[in-house]
Amino acid sequence: MAIAPIEQDTPAVGAPGATSLTIAGLASIGAGAIHAAAVGVHSEHHQAVWLFVLVAAFQITWGVVAMLRPGRVVAVVGLVGNAALLVGWLVAKTSGLWFIDGMEQAEAIQPADALAAGLAAGAVLGALASLVERLVEQPARRAQPAVRPLAAIAVAAMAIPGMIAAGSHTHAGHGDTATAAAGSGHTHDVASPDTTVGSDSTAGAPTTPTTAHVHEAAVVPPKEYDPKLPIDLSGIPGVTPEEQARAENLVAVTLTYLPQFADPAAAEKAGYHSIGDGLTGYEHYINWSYIDDGYTLDPNHAESLVYRIEGGTKKLVSAMYMLRRGTTLDSVPDVGGALTQWHIHDDLCFTNDPVAPQVAGVTSSNGPCNPPLVRLESVPMIHVWIVPHPCGPFAALEGVGAGQIKPGETRLCDTAHGSTTF
Repeated sequence: MAIAPIEQDTPAVGAPGATSLTIAGLASIGAGAIHAAAVGVHSEHHQAVWLFVLVAAFQITWGVVAMLRPGRVVAVVGLVGNAALLVGWLVAKTSGLWFIDGMEQAEAIQPADALAAGLAAGAVLGALASLVERLVEQPARRAQPAVRPLAAIAVAAMAIPGMIAAGSHTHAGHGDTATAAAGSGHTHDVASPDTTVGSDSTAGAPTTPTTAHVHEAAVVPPKEYDPKLPIDLSGIPGVTPEEQARAENLVAVTLTYLPQFADPAAAEKAGYHSIGDGLTGYEHYINWSYIDDGYTLDPNHAESLVYRIEGGTKKLVSAMYMLRRGTTLDSVPDVGGALTQWHIHDDLCFTNDPVAPQVAGVTSSNGPCNPPLVRLESVPMIHVWIVPHPCGPFAALEGVGAGQIKPGETRLCDTAHGSTTF
């Protein structure tokens, strides 16, 4: 007597729905890869790390299973799982994940977020299409042999930039949209940059105080910063009138003189070169000849300019003043006491280009870079924003972009890791 074969849920690769599920698997793997790349960004919060590890493991594992063993149950698991992650992403972007340490606050969508969410949505749609095709017993798509490799290429084209962006994710929900007007609305005089806070070079340049930057842990500014309003940095405990005056003057002269570089072409003409970090949403231009030129905190010789990427255009939003090589966080000038916070970047790997090195990787703090990439000497630096910022005029970027601050200090208005990239 012939024995009827047992019907299995797992069809052959060419069965109805198999191609759609394969494409869904590829999309899920791409999303998982982005989440895996983002794990290091959240290293300060163990709950966030575990969440990203679990999300990446699920998406990658399911994607592989979907490609190798396409079937109804697999499709349902992928549909439900990736849909749940999309819902979590929406919640994180609108109200934050209050039950996850480090992700309590909502944050604006960034490139890595959008790419990961798009791939997760692709996995959901692919899984749904697979179930529909099986339900109506739609014939297999044998006449389309190029579908899968084209899908793989498309997923890679999204996942690779997403992994790069996630590796240097800048949890910056700044929302600064107003254009800074040079000196507009300020109630005190704007000093010339030649008398700002400093230089140790020749006559005609500013003179930097030699007092070491020693103060208690930096505190969060009491109110948001808007350069269109009168500059008022009062209200910080422990800040002397002299420190407040120096800090306000630095903001004022930066607002006045930095807009001369509003056009990136003008910056390039002046000797600035992009370090190639535009995928983070912010792009830094550095004039490497200014680092040891003797000018300090001078907007006419700002060592670095920060542009925010807005719909394909670049908007100048901040100066990033850098001190000369050999300076450490223990020997920075005291500009504004607890108002001003310096940071370094000792985890970046650059291309070995003597003229215009670009960021090409991230390592552990003071860790080695894989040749031919090199680590450059880290020097203290400080931002001065010329657009509104919720964390004050001297706030650093957040996440990996924040860099490292002096041990014992509290980061100014730190909302880093208040996001997710589901």
